[in-house]
Amino acid sequence: MKLITVLGASGFVGSAVTRALARQPIRLRAVARRRVTPPPGPAETTVVTADLTDRAALADAVAGSDAIVYLLLADGGWRVAETDEAERVNLGVMRDLVEVVGGKPPLVIYGGAASQVGVPPREPIDGSEPDEPGTPYDKQKLAAEQVLKKATADGLVRGISLRLPTVFGENPAEGANLDRGVVSAMARRALDGQDLTIWGDGTVRRDLVHVEDIAAAFTAALAAPDALVGGHWLLGAGRGDQLADVFRLVAKEMADHIGRGPVDVTCVEPPSHAPATDLRSVTIDSTPFRSITGWRPEISLPEGVRRTVAALTTPVHGKART
Repeated sequence: MKLITVLGASGFVGSAVTRALARQPIRLRAVARRRVTPPPGPAETTVVTADLTDRAALADAVAGSDAIVYLLLADGGWRVAETDEAERVNLGVMRDLVEVVGGKPPLVIYGGAASQVGVPPREPIDGSEPDEPGTPYDKQKLAAEQVLKKATADGLVRGISLRLPTVFGENPAEGANLDRGVVSAMARRALDGQDLTIWGDGTVRRDLVHVEDIAAAFTAALAAPDALVGGHWLLGAGRGDQLADVFRLVAKEMADHIGRGPVDVTCVEPPSHAPATDLRSVTIDSTPFRSITGWRPEISLPEGVRRTVAALTTPVHGKART
């Protein structure tokens, strides 16, 4: 029976991928820094708690794996990427991984970022653009992807990079991280009765994909990897939703859910430190990946926002979700 190991199984995307894989008749190894509850399903699931910046712990965690899903992210995400600790997690572990795997080259599917391209040179982007990352986080993500591609060329692994769009949604897994992205951040503000503020005039677009659809993309890649190996592939809905519309939808859904008037959505001048990528629109053409795997997003933006709002207002073990 195939053994699939998920590195970063307690994270937002990692826990969704773990839940999806648990529904398959496989051996599943869920690896994370914190203890997580095995998701239900026919998979034979083993939970491993480990600090994967420890090379020996990493080697133990991936030993015998037929496939590895790499979804590690330093605490604080892109905001703390300049620290040595973040670089170790975002890049150093990938360098270690391609050295500690042995035997038959395992399939390694890496969760990259569409923002690795830097300021989008056009709309939509499809992965054929030259990469010019402008932030420490995106530089680390690209560097890790390049390590994986070289290791693939050298025959050490069979690597695939799935570059993720703006991912949003709820996370029902006990002990797993909740989404810290823009949709949930605005939903939390609306729940607290605070106005939702947008940098600029609100016309900037983001390609928003629900986390369950992202998990489905990973399972699709695992099911039909051969044509994907060695490349990077962009995931996206192809819509390019204006943030003002998204924020108004969040405000309305929260108001309907808790029974009070919607908070205001206001535009403000962006701060001087705002990265250039935050002020440019992004729409993604994922046709190359879709044509190979048949994947496409299934959860609409309104449905995803409704589910996110509902999850944020549902108590867990007597405490509000945060």
